[in-house]
Amino acid sequence: MKQNIYSVSQVNAYVSRMFEEDFLLKKILIQGEVSNCKYHSSGHIYFTLKDEKAAIPAVMFAGNRRQGLKFSMKNGDQVIVAGSVEVYERDGKYQIYARQITLDGAGDLYLEFERIKARLEEMGMFAPEYKKPIPRYATRVGIVTSPTGAAVRDIIQIARRRNPYVELILYPALVQGEGAVASVISGIRALDAMGLDVLIVGRGGGSIEELWAFNEEEVAREIFACDTPVISAVGHETDFTIADFVADLRAATPSEAAERAVFDFQQFLLDLDTTAARIKSTMVYRVRDAKRREEHLRQQMRAYSPANRINEKLNRCGVLEQRLADRMEAAIKDKKNQLGLLAGRLEGVSPAKKLSQGYACVTDEKGKRVSDGGALQAGDLLRIYFRKGGVKAEVKEKIEGLIYGREE
Repeated sequence: MKQNIYSVSQVNAYVSRMFEEDFLLKKILIQGEVSNCKYHSSGHIYFTLKDEKAAIPAVMFAGNRRQGLKFSMKNGDQVIVAGSVEVYERDGKYQIYARQITLDGAGDLYLEFERIKARLEEMGMFAPEYKKPIPRYATRVGIVTSPTGAAVRDIIQIARRRNPYVELILYPALVQGEGAVASVISGIRALDAMGLDVLIVGRGGGSIEELWAFNEEEVAREIFACDTPVISAVGHETDFTIADFVADLRAATPSEAAERAVFDFQQFLLDLDTTAARIKSTMVYRVRDAKRREEHLRQQMRAYSPANRINEKLNRCGVLEQRLADRMEAAIKDKKNQLGLLAGRLEGVSPAKKLSQGYACVTDEKGKRVSDGGALQAGDLLRIYFRKGGVKAEVKEKIEGLIYGREE
């Protein structure tokens, strides 16, 4: 039986797929000591993670450093790396691709954070369909935070600048240390019962230990059950807590939370004026359009009115009557002209006309007209008619060679 032969690339690709399909290696936490730590000009960090028995190369790309690394890592640091183990096919070596790195002293809290996050996410508490919309024009805003911290000062300052008429209700809560969880929960419940428009729950920046109250499952469940929309504003932009994931909206800082919760009153007035002008313009246009349509309908009613139609038909009859009269008059005039021409022509050939000019009508005894004197003989009897009266005559002699008094 012939054995298959594979290329180096095929083997590396096969091993890479095996790593990719391994669930454990796709999302793993590895504890060790940092060595050979190098910060590249591209922003990537290359290092080795080792313990007393083994070592594994690792890399954190620049895109993960902003949220995944909150301290200046150096050789000798004991750390916990969260990421995946994958094969670099070109060299056939596997390494850690780090997404987040924490000092080993905070490792237990980080592990607990990941466990709580995974459990609540599996329960669907982070699902978008459960997020309530933040009202656009809130007039009553609740704040659950420390009354002495920088966070509350930032929130109040920005809220007053944006809208001096908004009502701010502060619940002074403990935000770290013993009793913080119970205090934050009490604040959420108390303000939620007041029927406010929106709640801001948060504090200023700090370490993972200082922010831990907002990672507790009890606080997350209280935020999820709150009927009032909740904006989470915990720490700085790079800080993420469980409260951020379960809240209806995450603000990177307390200042941003105030901007999201409180609408700009001056901009509101400008928008109101713009809307009023647009409504006025629309109403003017609609009134004009309605008047045009009304006039059009009136014209249609006039056009289809029985009286108007009768008048129209009468006018039409008058026009046709006049046209007929004009045509009849023209026809009569034309016939008169033709009759005049025919009368003139008839008069020109009329015997009476000829007789009045000195001519005479000659017939034989039988009344047959005689026009040729050469056919007559002496002794023939003739009848001669003049314009007035006539005579009987007898041919005595023929005159040869004369036509109408002229010799030929």
